[in-house]
Amino acid sequence: MNASLENFLHRVSVMAGLDDEAVHFLSDLAREEHYPAGAVIVGEGEPGNRMYFISQGHVAVVKKNGTAPPVVLARFGAGEFFGEMSLVESVVRSASVIAEDAVTVCTLKGTDFHRLYQHRPGQYGIVMLNLARDLSRRLRALDERFTHISH
Repeated sequence: MNASLENFLHRVSVMAGLDDEAVHFLSDLAREEHYPAGAVIVGEGEPGNRMYFISQGHVAVVKKNGTAPPVVLARFGAGEFFGEMSLVESVVRSASVIAEDAVTVCTLKGTDFHRLYQHRPGQYGIVMLNLARDLSRRLRALDERFTHISH
């Protein structure tokens, strides 16, 4: 067990409300990864099977749409996450995520969350509800941004 990884997961919004046993369970399955500035962490069009929680650094979510330069959809920093769409739907990555500086992430696979579901379905439900709330917040912010730009 990595105590610092477990402490970090306790502070991530998607894990809010989980009991210590569930966080411990997930931290045992999690992997820590490091990326230098400019590294492509996930590539648009690649298959996805994991979610990333940023513990250090900043990333840009970019989409190529035939224009140069690519469109920056979002920026995330410590305590935020990306890659959740690959857990919700089984399609390729919709955008690339690039490290803007040195980045450390904790990753969990979709199968890790499925294991949580098998062992602690109530705790899994909390994670999914938190994920839905965060996705709703992001969609609401995108709606506001789109409305502002279109006027």
